[in-house]
Amino acid sequence: MKALTRTDFHFPDQLSKYTGKVRDVYSIGSDYLVMVATDRISAFDVVLPEGIPFKGQVLNQIASRFLDATADILPNWKVAEVDPMVTLGLRCEPFKVEMVIRGYLTGHAWREYKAGKRTLCGVALPEGMVENQKFPEPIITPTTKAAEGHDEDISKEEIIAQGIVGKEDYEQLEAYTRALFARGTEMAAQKGLILVDTKYEFGKRDGKILLMDEIHTPDSSRYFYAEGYEERLARGEHQKQLSKEFVREWLMANGFQGKEGQKIPDMTPEVVAGITDRYIELYEHITGVPFVKAEDDDLAARIEKNISNFLKNL
Repeated sequence: MKALTRTDFHFPDQLSKYTGKVRDVYSIGSDYLVMVATDRISAFDVVLPEGIPFKGQVLNQIASRFLDATADILPNWKVAEVDPMVTLGLRCEPFKVEMVIRGYLTGHAWREYKAGKRTLCGVALPEGMVENQKFPEPIITPTTKAAEGHDEDISKEEIIAQGIVGKEDYEQLEAYTRALFARGTEMAAQKGLILVDTKYEFGKRDGKILLMDEIHTPDSSRYFYAEGYEERLARGEHQKQLSKEFVREWLMANGFQGKEGQKIPDMTPEVVAGITDRYIELYEHITGVPFVKAEDDDLAARIEKNISNFLKNL
């Protein structure tokens, strides 16, 4: 199995290339972005040294499906899936916040709660909760979008006061976030899963708010298996989950949390193959269809050809 960890394409009308933690984004003219979901994997805001075969395909194809399935809630940036690992979409002016929504007390929220905090991003948290317990209502806990390093928790009040997003737009982002989460929750339940938490990114184009980037993927979301959830919660056991959290847990168990001076543990071929299997498992559970591995003899050549062919007909 081969992994694609970097790209270096040069297309007609290409203005720039942005390299994110996982995605390589090519600006084509003033209207379009080509987003390549590579096989890079990040945790604790650090890109890990080994790529995960088929991870990019999993992310791109799940996001593509959910963008289509939520287009009635609000318009999104997607124009076409031009390769199993690539989406071409409309260029937007991004809002400088990520809208994180949580239905359950887990992950970062639980770590903060366990440390004694009872507010998160300005949202009051009930007393007496336990790990993985469902909130009375989903809570929105936005973060700033850092170009480098760690995203930071921020409250609605701070976002508006600092002029990061205007009040009217922010309230619309909240409404869209809740509607998208409700749809994702409903779709997950049909497959025996619980959508625990997720994040959305939005932008503006021609004065309209559009949903951007990925949606409901294992990199941006956490899923529990619904079967046995209540029993595991009652016994205080870990939930059986499908998300990137298992990568974070493996790193923490091996002494790495992204802090200065810590060394990333060795990612053996067995570890890498195990992560690939978990990503494919999530794809099949959340979509309800078998995962079809795309040809991977020369990933870069395949992707470049598919993008070039599509751009010719734009």
